[in-house]
Amino acid sequence: MRTENQKAWFFVLPVLALVAFNALVPMMTVVNYSVQETFGNNQFFWEGLGWFEQILRSDRFQAALGRQFLFTFLILLIEVPLGIIVALSMPRKGFWVPVCLVLMALPMLIPWNVVGSMWNIFTLPKIGLLGYFLNDVLGINYDMTQQPLSAWITVVVMDVWHWTSLVVLLCYAGLVSIPDAYYQAAKIDGASPWSVFRYIQLPKMKTVLTIAVLLRFMDSFNIYTEPFVLTGGGPGNSTTLLSIDLVKIALGQFDLGPAAAMSLIYFAITLLVSWVFYTLMTKDDAQ
Repeated sequence: MRTENQKAWFFVLPVLALVAFNALVPMMTVVNYSVQETFGNNQFFWEGLGWFEQILRSDRFQAALGRQFLFTFLILLIEVPLGIIVALSMPRKGFWVPVCLVLMALPMLIPWNVVGSMWNIFTLPKIGLLGYFLNDVLGINYDMTQQPLSAWITVVVMDVWHWTSLVVLLCYAGLVSIPDAYYQAAKIDGASPWSVFRYIQLPKMKTVLTIAVLLRFMDSFNIYTEPFVLTGGGPGNSTTLLSIDLVKIALGQFDLGPAAAMSLIYFAITLLVSWVFYTLMTKDDAQ
C-alpha cells in the first residue's frame, strides 16, 4: 500500500499562520468592542449583549438591511441571466475569442473608486453625458442627485456594467469545457437549442454558476466603495446600504460599540445566506 507524504503541509503552514493572524486579531478586536462601551482614554465598561439588542431593534438598521437585500436581489436577478446569455453568444473558436475575453475582463480591471467616480461624472444631469442625453435629448426627467428611483437605477446599472463580466467569464469557462461529442449527439437526435441548453450546457455550468452566484452575492451584499462614491448614500438615505450605514456609525459618529456589533451581525448574515445558497445549489449533487 502506497503511503502519502504529508511533509508538503509544512510549506503551507506559514501562509495559514499569517492568514489566521491577519483574520483573527481584527476579529477579536471587533468582538471586544461589541461587548464594551468606551469613553476614550482606553477606558472600557462592560456592556454585554446590549449593543446587539439595540442594533437588531433599530429601525435604521432594519431599513438599511432591507435596502441591502433589495440591491443584492436585483443584482443577482440581472447579472446571472445576462452573464449566461452573453457567454452563450461568445465564439468558442477563432480570432474573436481572445478579443471577446479581453473586452469582458476590462471593466473588472478598473478600481472600485474609479468606477464610482466615472459613473458620477457620466450621470450628472448638467455636465454628464448620460445625464444630458436623457434630460435634454430624450426629454426624460432624470436626476440621480434628487430622485431616489434614478439613484437606484444608476447604482444597479453601474454594478451590472462592472461585474457582469465575472459571471460571463465563469460561464464561458464552463461552456468551453463541454466536449464536442455532446453537441454531435444532440445534433443527431435533432435536439432544439433550448434542449441543448437545458440538458447539456446548463448542467455542465452548474459548478461555475454556483461559484458565480456565491461570489456575486457576497460582493454585492458587502459593496461599499462604488455606491458611496456615486451617491454618498443619497438622496437622503435612499441608497444608504448596510455597509455605508456601518461606516457612518463607526467613523462618522465614532460609536465603536454599536458599529462592532453591527459588523458582527453583518458578517453572520453573509455567512448564513452564503451557506443557504450553497446548500440549495448543491442539493442535487449531494443526493
